[in-house]
Amino acid sequence: MPLEPLVCAHTATRVSSVLNRDVKQFGKQHLFDGSEETCWNSDQGTSQWVTLDFPRPVKLSELHVQFQGGFSSRLCTLEGCRTGEELVKISELYPQDSHAMQISFQVEETVLEKLKITFGSSTDFFGRVVVYHLGVLGERL
Repeated sequence: MPLEPLVCAHTATRVSSVLNRDVKQFGKQHLFDGSEETCWNSDQGTSQWVTLDFPRPVKLSELHVQFQGGFSSRLCTLEGCRTGEELVKISELYPQDSHAMQISFQVEETVLEKLKITFGSSTDFFGRVVVYHLGVLGERL
């Protein structure tokens, strides 16, 4: 089966922080809006994260991410679980400090309903992360 985007209107999204609490300009909705002009911009801190609660089980296969160069993460940790279970580490990814779309981070196929992506080791001195696009692909079950 071809991969499809797993994030839909019913996916609950949370983020660790938003720069200056300016949700309108830098909020989580910009992760998935498809615009090259908008982004999620975290506030400063040692570790930033995004959680996705899917409305039904999904099989995660691939992650696409586009950072702003200079505000990327050297290490992304993926954790997931089914409803009512504890998060379990799925994978560690090592993105480049680049503004280019980084696609095809192959992930061990995992069935889950909740996904947490932790952006550790930011390339920014203050720990900020800027993401223009986040693509979570796989199969809806």
